[in-house]
Amino acid sequence: MTGRVADGLRLAVTTLTVLPVRGGRVDRPTAAVAMSVAPLVGALLGLVLAGVDEGLGALGAPGLVAGGVTVAVGALLTRGLHLDGLADTVDALGSYRSGADALEIMKKPDIGPFGVVALGTDVLIQAAAIAALPWWGIVLAWTTGRLAISVACRRGVPPARPGGMGAMVASTVPTPVVVISAALVVGAGVSAGWQGVAGVVVAVGAVGLLVRHCTRRFGGITGDVIGACVEVATALTLLVLTLG
Repeated sequence: MTGRVADGLRLAVTTLTVLPVRGGRVDRPTAAVAMSVAPLVGALLGLVLAGVDEGLGALGAPGLVAGGVTVAVGALLTRGLHLDGLADTVDALGSYRSGADALEIMKKPDIGPFGVVALGTDVLIQAAAIAALPWWGIVLAWTTGRLAISVACRRGVPPARPGGMGAMVASTVPTPVVVISAALVVGAGVSAGWQGVAGVVVAVGAVGLLVRHCTRRFGGITGDVIGACVEVATALTLLVLTLG
């Protein structure tokens, strides 16, 4: 059991970041651990990015410039994996096709107009919100973004394909783990006032709707859908934190 947890932690780090951690066993039980601890990896990423934003601010960089660089660093630390997933998912949804036809669009290496607009909107919202928020807002948003992974991979959500990342991680996270993780992140949001709580709740609710819609259109989730969930949850949390 201890070995599986260690392998799961390594898998979470190697999948969700560029850190050169030695890999271990890769199977569905290990993936269940990795997807369950995704919010913890998000919190660590958030702390690093908060340090980048605060450091740039201390050097006199304008808020929007610091926010833009912070988002760029976040993309570098995650190989741009989630941004790519957002673009591919939105292109597939925007095609109004379903099933195999939509999945084929998602697999194409190019980005269509829907994907371009989604990426631009996502990056702009994140950069502008970071410019208006203290460091803890970044940590909360990136933690919530990775909580979206646990939500998307909860039991009962099928994979859209028989192979690939989606098939490996789909339906691996027990519902009680998702509930506990969400409660902990909401609890962390309490320190930010109603905006913190609302940000997490809105983000998780939106991810639930997105997963449901993608399951209906594609037959389940893919790695790209999971990436889209991360970006949607991160941007919505940041957006709600700026309100009031």
